[in-house]
Amino acid sequence: MATWQWQTLNSSPYLTCDLLSEWQHGFMTRHFAPLEPLEITKLFQPQAPGYRLKQVHGNVVLTPTEAENTLEKEPETDWALADGLISDNSGQGIWVASADCNPVLIADRQSGQVSAVHAGWRGTAQKIVPVAVQRFLDAGSSIDQLLVAIGPAIEGKVYQVTNQTAAEVCLSILPDLTEKEPDVIVDQALKLPNSPLIADPQPGRVLLDVRQVNALQLQQLGLKIQQISIAPHCTFQEPDNFFSYRREKLKKVQWSGIISN
Repeated sequence: MATWQWQTLNSSPYLTCDLLSEWQHGFMTRHFAPLEPLEITKLFQPQAPGYRLKQVHGNVVLTPTEAENTLEKEPETDWALADGLISDNSGQGIWVASADCNPVLIADRQSGQVSAVHAGWRGTAQKIVPVAVQRFLDAGSSIDQLLVAIGPAIEGKVYQVTNQTAAEVCLSILPDLTEKEPDVIVDQALKLPNSPLIADPQPGRVLLDVRQVNALQLQQLGLKIQQISIAPHCTFQEPDNFFSYRREKLKKVQWSGIISN
């Protein structure tokens, strides 16, 4: 089983996952604020360019070239609108921001190509991580060569949502239930092995582990459990290290990124 380690950079703590030990990467903590991705990239690799997006809770995954082409067409925007980046060259630092959503880093051990994905409940319902995986496959990768680290996010046992929200997310792993009512979808999801849901005593509510939904999506694509690792850290429950929108109701984020080989 993959392990996670605390590291220090610029006197501040951040997390790495040994599944991605061949790549420079980091799930940064709140202590790196207000540094931007380009600045953080240079702490890892001074010559590497850093890339980010304006995240919109969708399922679009772009290469840095595609993101830059978007900006050329729309010069009034600072960043391309998307929720995932996938490298198209070596030595590229690619980053996503999160406060309770899942920061997901993916790497191809054969090509060295990498991706960074922002997967909140909306993006997860739209299967953004499988979209990123498909981009690897389109570039010539194979499922057995991919490694995925799902970083610090809000843990299921403290993330209460409506049955409607849970149903939208769980449909991504239970597509045969598309025509069913939300309560039926929730009931079926609760019966799954390694269910991403926990029953809640409040009517019409349930506890949702979005991280587990992403892991199940990946397994349905053919990734083995050994290729996936979930960080044992919760943004909501660890205020000393992580911003949490649900806890603080402030638009503050920590960055997660990886540099392509």
